[in-house]
Amino acid sequence: MREPGGWWRRKSTPAKVETYTRWSFHFFAVTEVAAVGLPLFGAMPRWLTALLLVMVVGHAGTCAVAASWALDWTRGSREQPVHMLWTLGAVTVAVAVTAITITEHGPRGEDVDTAAGGIFAVVLIFGAGVIALGVRERKRIFVLVAGFAAGAGVIAYPLGLPGPSTLATMVAVLLGAGFLAFTSVFSVWLLTAVYELDAARETRARLAVAEERLRFGRDLHDVMGRNLAVIALKSELAVQLARRGREEAVDQMTEVQRIAQETQREVRDVVRGYREADLGAELAGARGVLTAAGIDCEVTGEPGGLPAEVQSALGWVVREATTNVLRHGDAKRCTVAVRTEEERVVLTVENDGVLRPSGGAGGSGLAGLRERLAAVAGTLEAGPVRESAFRLVAQIPLVAAEEIA
Repeated sequence: MREPGGWWRRKSTPAKVETYTRWSFHFFAVTEVAAVGLPLFGAMPRWLTALLLVMVVGHAGTCAVAASWALDWTRGSREQPVHMLWTLGAVTVAVAVTAITITEHGPRGEDVDTAAGGIFAVVLIFGAGVIALGVRERKRIFVLVAGFAAGAGVIAYPLGLPGPSTLATMVAVLLGAGFLAFTSVFSVWLLTAVYELDAARETRARLAVAEERLRFGRDLHDVMGRNLAVIALKSELAVQLARRGREEAVDQMTEVQRIAQETQREVRDVVRGYREADLGAELAGARGVLTAAGIDCEVTGEPGGLPAEVQSALGWVVREATTNVLRHGDAKRCTVAVRTEEERVVLTVENDGVLRPSGGAGGSGLAGLRERLAAVAGTLEAGPVRESAFRLVAQIPLVAAEEIA
């Protein structure tokens, strides 16, 4: 049985922001119906109430669909919904004209005027605000808002609304539509910024991997390039000497053998240095990287005095755990603790964002860590704890590690 609310915690931060943004605009549709639809009951005849309520609900539904399609367009998953935006504009005008006509030429009564007048202003405000979602240029948004405000006067005044009331309605539409248009533009900007920041974080992680690969490649080139060139030259010299029957050919091949063995040793040293991780350096690096990513990181414990094999294994645990927190979690705080107890060393990494493993049960990175720890008789436990936290615990018995060393 899945934990309630787990679907939300499994979402990435950009996905959460997108979901919140979408449902905010859907809630606008509910707000529109509640604000001007419900007051219709008891304010006018039932048939007129039903007509206006259907029109308001239809306009709110059209706004919700147009907002969803416009957000899809800003995310690049749909073409610009031009036809849908024109449809929303037409529905908005139709509802507004109907409402103002009822206000001036429908049943008499203050309640009728208030209810129908509210529909007139509100549908223009919400229509302009939602259409702004599908417009990218700032100047066009200004023209859109000003056009709806001017349209309110063009519609209301010829149908009999007094001049002062028409002007007040235009100002109300201008301010309300301007506010909703600003909200729409800001929501799109914020959503885009969050996705770009997430992409930048992924790019930073890939660049770190690429930089490490380049470093390893440079080290191998420095070690093998010179030695392979010498081996090639001495091998060619040995061939020439052998063809002439010279005994020096054996000496040259012996030297080639020596250089090859030396190269093997140097390559092993390079690989060993690449695979080994210094625990103190990894702890300091984890604190710096997580802090730079906006995650409060607390590191406790001293790695000094631990065997080199233990430091190397735990250093890789810190490195992998830090990568998981950055790439697969949604953490705001992370704690890393190193402690020695009962002839064993324990490393604990805990963060307040439940991880989303990138593959397999527990992720291939955790499987690799278990293999590294197994080489020093260590164990690894990882999984969610409490309501919204993830904990990784690595343990290595010091006696076994010293025997392996």
